[in-house]
Amino acid sequence: MDDLIPILAFLAIVVTLAVVISGVKIVQPYEQAIYMRLGKYIRVLNQGLNMVCPLINNVVKLDLRTQVLDVPSQEVITRDNSPVNVDAIIYIKVTDPKNAFFEVTDYRMATIYLAQTTLRSVVGEMELDDILSNRERINLQLRDILDENTDKWGVKVENVEIRELDPAKRVKEAMEEQTSSERKRRAAILQADGLKRAAILEAEGKKKSRILEAEGLRQSMILEAEGKRLAVILEGQGDAQRLRIMSVGAAALDSKAMAVLSMETLKSVGEGESTKFFFPIELTKIVEGVSQYLGNAATIPERSIADIKDIQSGLGDPDAILGPIPKVEEIRKQMENIDKLMDAEIQQTNSLAQNPRTVENQE
Repeated sequence: MDDLIPILAFLAIVVTLAVVISGVKIVQPYEQAIYMRLGKYIRVLNQGLNMVCPLINNVVKLDLRTQVLDVPSQEVITRDNSPVNVDAIIYIKVTDPKNAFFEVTDYRMATIYLAQTTLRSVVGEMELDDILSNRERINLQLRDILDENTDKWGVKVENVEIRELDPAKRVKEAMEEQTSSERKRRAAILQADGLKRAAILEAEGKKKSRILEAEGLRQSMILEAEGKRLAVILEGQGDAQRLRIMSVGAAALDSKAMAVLSMETLKSVGEGESTKFFFPIELTKIVEGVSQYLGNAATIPERSIADIKDIQSGLGDPDAILGPIPKVEEIRKQMENIDKLMDAEIQQTNSLAQNPRTVENQE
C-alpha cells in the first residue's frame, strides 16, 4: 500500500498539470480565437496568452491574414451566345471572427461558390467583345457584389481578378478569321491611302515642274526678245549711221566723181561670171554722164575747198546729221547691263524652283 502512494501522487500531479494546461490558450499575432464553454459563446480571445476554464472549454482559432481563394474554371454563355471558360482569384480577409464562425459553416467554400454564381451572372449579361475588353470593370463589379454579400459573414473581399478568359475553340477560330479580315481591310485601306497620297504628290510635282518650266520659258523668251530688240536697234543705228556717213561724203562729190563711180560699178558687173546682166532704166543717163565727163573733162572746173564747204554748210552740221554714234565703252556697258539682267532673271528662276508656293500665289 505504501508503494502505491508515490504512484498515485505522480498521477495526481500529471492530472493536475494536464488540467492546468488545458486552461491555457496561446493565440498567435495573426489570429483570433472563439472561446466557448459547454456549448455557449463566451468571448473572443486576442493574441497572446489567454486563460480559460479547463476541461470544459472549446477554442477555435481563425486566421486574420489575407487569404487567396481560387475560383475553379467554368463555362459561361455570354449574351451573344458565345461559350467562354472563366476562372478567377479572390483575396479575402476575416474581419469579424465571431460572424465568420457562427454565421456560415465554411466561409471559404461559401465565398468560392458565391463567386462562381456571381461570375456566371455578371459575364452572362455581357457580350464577348465587352468581356474581353472590360476585365477591369468586371473585376470591380464582382468585388462589390461579393463584398456586400460576405459582409454579414465577417469576411471582407479585398480584390477579385479574372485570371483567364478562354473562348471556345470554334469561337476562337471565328475571332481569328475576324481579326485576319480586319487586318486585311486595314492593310487595303492603308495601301489605297498610300497610292492616293503618291498620286497626289506626283500630280503636285508635275504641276510645279510645269509651272517652273513655263516660268523658265517665259524668262528665256523675254531675254531672247530683249536681245533681239537690242540687236535690231543696234543694227538699225549702224545702218542709219552708215547712210548718214555716205550722205555726208556724197555731198562733196561732183558729176565727174559720180561718172567715175558709175564706171567702176559697170566694171564690177562685167567681171562677174554670169552671162545675163540687168541694168536699170537710168543706164542711159549714166552713159551720158560718162561721155560728157570724157569729152568735156578739160572744160569742167574742179571744185575748190570753199565750194565743198559751201555744200556741206548747205547740208548742215555733219555731227547733227550723223547723230550720236555709240562708242565701244557705251556698247560694252549696255552688254554688261544685259548680263546683269540675265543673272537677275536666273536667280529669280532658281528661287521660284526652291519655293514653288510663290509661283502658285502669283498665279
